[in-house]
Amino acid sequence: MASFSFGAGNARQLASIPLYALGRLGTLLIPRRPGTWVFGCGVGIGDGALALWDVVVAEGHPAIWLVGSAREERDAASRGIPSVRKGSIRGFWCTARAGIVVVTHGFGDVNRYAVSGAYIVQLWHGIPLKRIGLDSPETVRSGILPGSRLVRAAIARMYRSAARRIDLLPAASHLVRGRLESAFGLPDSHVPVSGEPRVDVLSRGTADTRRSQARAAIEAATRPMGAAARLVLYAPTWRDGAPDPAVPTAEEWTAIVDVLARHDAVLLVRSHPLGAGDYSPPFQTERVLGLGSDAVIDVTPLLPALEALVTDYSSLAFDAALVPVPVVFLAPDVDAYGRSRGFYGAYADVAGEGWARDWREAAAQLDSLLGDENARAARVKQAERLSERVHAFRDGKNTGRVYRAILAGSSATKPRGSTARSVTKGIR
Repeated sequence: MASFSFGAGNARQLASIPLYALGRLGTLLIPRRPGTWVFGCGVGIGDGALALWDVVVAEGHPAIWLVGSAREERDAASRGIPSVRKGSIRGFWCTARAGIVVVTHGFGDVNRYAVSGAYIVQLWHGIPLKRIGLDSPETVRSGILPGSRLVRAAIARMYRSAARRIDLLPAASHLVRGRLESAFGLPDSHVPVSGEPRVDVLSRGTADTRRSQARAAIEAATRPMGAAARLVLYAPTWRDGAPDPAVPTAEEWTAIVDVLARHDAVLLVRSHPLGAGDYSPPFQTERVLGLGSDAVIDVTPLLPALEALVTDYSSLAFDAALVPVPVVFLAPDVDAYGRSRGFYGAYADVAGEGWARDWREAAAQLDSLLGDENARAARVKQAERLSERVHAFRDGKNTGRVYRAILAGSSATKPRGSTARSVTKGIR
């Protein structure tokens, strides 16, 4: 699996400074068209960008999606979404012409050299538990002269300057708002508490409908499973390109599969798309299946099908709390991770005091969760309490609130007499 690190990424950013200068010159010469939109997403056609796209297109705004691979082109085409390669001349032109730019990870979701002067919407891709952005020392690490304070200071200035361009960054709650303001160096007015578009799918319709749709999507991406089979997801967080320290040993795999077999359960393994680690059991079993980003781009809509989530510091714990899905927290490196990356608050504030330090402990906790209704109920209650802390809205209307905030902030207006069939007019 491909990995990414801040050190390598920041080194490329420093080497690209001349391209940023040329791009800035281009955006000064190319007039933008108010009310036109470009979208991009770091993981493909999905996440909050897709939720907002559906609203924008339904309202008839001219819009186009910037893609980075042949797979993203195919995924966009399958949904009827017009797309352009973000690294192409047309990708630069579309980004430079757009009045509104929507991203979920960073400016590289679109053409990074052509965003200056646009109204920029950063939807982000999860509620942070680990420190991010300006709050994390990892953000300014570089592969070029890694020990140089001057290089780190230069990267920090670049990051702060880029973050100031963000005009709107929706927050799930006032608690989360404070984290995002700090991480991106933004004022209150740029970080409205509107809820995240990416999790609306977890609040719309009935619980039974959400569960059946999620179950069907998982089976379509993996294989058919018996209706009684219970699904557990393991989703470790990204460790800046380093391997996951919780990859099970052979003995731990045996303990895991014993628990799964005892409760007719299947473990779905979703390593971070930018992470590293070998999650293949050393023996044949139908109890463990991969569910990587190559199979499913956006895992959020699949959460209602789960009996449990196993994770460490992933924002999926906050998303799962909306369902609510009970969580087994597995964090073998919490002290080291806290020193290198840091947390917002204490880890125990989210995980409680009894998180597992290895897979044997995690398997025992999973065994209890799947086999004891009282144990399960206690973890569901823990998830509900977490949701109450971090989600101000649970009504499935976050995307609409964000859309209206963009219209108000960008002075854009709803097109008159427009239809979704003409969304690319004025962009290309």
